[in-house]
Amino acid sequence: MTVTPVPGKANLLLGSFDIADLGYEATEYFLSGTASSYTPDHRETAEYTTRMVILTPTDPDRFNGTVLVEWLNVSGGIDAPALWFMAHREIVRSGYGYVAVSVQRVGVEGGESLGGIPGMSLKALDPARYASLHHPGDTFAYSIFSQAGAAIREKLGPEHVVAVGESQSAFFLTTYVNAVDPLDRVYDGFLIHSRFGPAAPLDGGSIFEAAASATAEAVTFRDDLRVPLMTVITETDLCGGLRLGYHRARQPDTEHLRTWEIPGTAHADNYTIQVGRIDTGFAPLDDILAAYAPTDVLMGQQLPNAINFAPQHHYVLQAALDKLANWVRTGGPAPSAPRIELTDAEPVTPILDANGLARGGVRTPWVDVPVARTSGIGSGESPLVQLFGSGELFDGDTLRRLYPGGVSDYLERFTPALDAAIGAGFILPADRAEILELAAAGYPGPALQN
Repeated sequence: MTVTPVPGKANLLLGSFDIADLGYEATEYFLSGTASSYTPDHRETAEYTTRMVILTPTDPDRFNGTVLVEWLNVSGGIDAPALWFMAHREIVRSGYGYVAVSVQRVGVEGGESLGGIPGMSLKALDPARYASLHHPGDTFAYSIFSQAGAAIREKLGPEHVVAVGESQSAFFLTTYVNAVDPLDRVYDGFLIHSRFGPAAPLDGGSIFEAAASATAEAVTFRDDLRVPLMTVITETDLCGGLRLGYHRARQPDTEHLRTWEIPGTAHADNYTIQVGRIDTGFAPLDDILAAYAPTDVLMGQQLPNAINFAPQHHYVLQAALDKLANWVRTGGPAPSAPRIELTDAEPVTPILDANGLARGGVRTPWVDVPVARTSGIGSGESPLVQLFGSGELFDGDTLRRLYPGGVSDYLERFTPALDAAIGAGFILPADRAEILELAAAGYPGPALQN
C-alpha cells in the first residue's frame, strides 16, 4: 500500500465557503495497493488506485486526536461527503481530522447511481488529474476502506479512527461491520447514518436492485460488535423511501450499540441542500433563515408540498457524533433513546400526536413545541424526491391556539424543551444560543397573517 500526495485542489464538494476560513486545510492523496474480496466461497485480489482527501486544522494544537473517515456517498453519481454536509460545524468546532475516501467504483469510474447525472465521476470531471485512478469494482470496496483506515493511522498518528457513512454508504458500512470488521479490526467506532433495512452485498452486486427487490431481507448488526456503533435514523429510513424500512431491522441497544430515531425528520432536507453549504458558524442570520425557509421546488421539479425543513436532523446528528467520539475515547456509552412509536398495520407508519408529528424517539423542541408539521414521508414518484419528506407550517389559527402570547409564549415553552434535549444528550450545549436565536427570529410571522 502506497500513499502519494497530489498537488493542487481536490475535486470534492465541501460547501460554498473556503475551508481556510474555518481554520482547516485539505490535501489530496492517491492510495494504491492490492485489495481483497470477502466473499466466503471465492476470495480474489485486485490492484487499485483511489483517492482520499484529508482535512485537518491549520493549527495542529486544535486537532482533538480523533479522525473521521467517511465512505463517500455515490447515490448521485458523484463522490458526496454526506456526513461532512450535515455535521461539518461540529467537526470543525471540535477539531476533528476528517478524511473523505473514494471507496466505490461509481465515484471513480462512473456507472449506475440513484438519479445521478452521468459524467460526474472523478475521471470524467477531471481526466488529467485522475487518469491514474483505477477501481476494480465494489467487491473490493471493503478492503479499500480497511486500507484507507490503516493508512490514516500511519499518516496522521491519531488516537482514534472512526468510520462514518450515510445512506447508501450506510448500507455498505452495515455489511462492513458485520463481515469485515471482525477480521480487519481497523476502526475504533462507527457512525452509520440514515440506513434502511437491507445491507449491501459482499459480492459487489447492485445495491439498488438488492434494496428494491421483493425478496430483500432486513439486516441487523451482529450481536457481538467489537467497538461502539451509533446509528441515526430518520422517519424516512424507518418507514418510507424504500420497500424495506429500518423498522424491520430494529434491535435493542447493547453494550456497543445505540440507535437514535429522530421524529419529524427526513432522509434529506433543507439543511442537506441549502443550509449546509453556507453554514459556517458566522453566516448572516438572515441567510440561514432564508435557506431554512420552506421550498416546494426540488432539483427543478415542482412538488405538491414543501420538502422537510426541520432543523433537528442536523443538530441531533452533531450530538450523536460527539457522544460516539466520547464513547470511543472514554468508554462511557452514549445515551439510549426511545424508539418512534409505530402502527401495527401495513404499511407501518409513525403514530402521530395531536399536532400531526411522530410520537416517541429523540425528543427535540421542534416536535414538542412545534410551529410546523414535518414528516419523513415525501411526495412524487421519484425515489430521490421521496427521500426529502415533507413539511408544512401551521396556519395562523393553529399558532394562535398553541401560543396565544405569540413569539414570547413560544420561546417560553421552546427554551425548557431545548434544555431538556440538551440534558438528555440529544443536542449539544454549544448549539443552544444559535438555536434560540434562530427560533426567535424564525417564528413564522407570515403564517399568522393567514
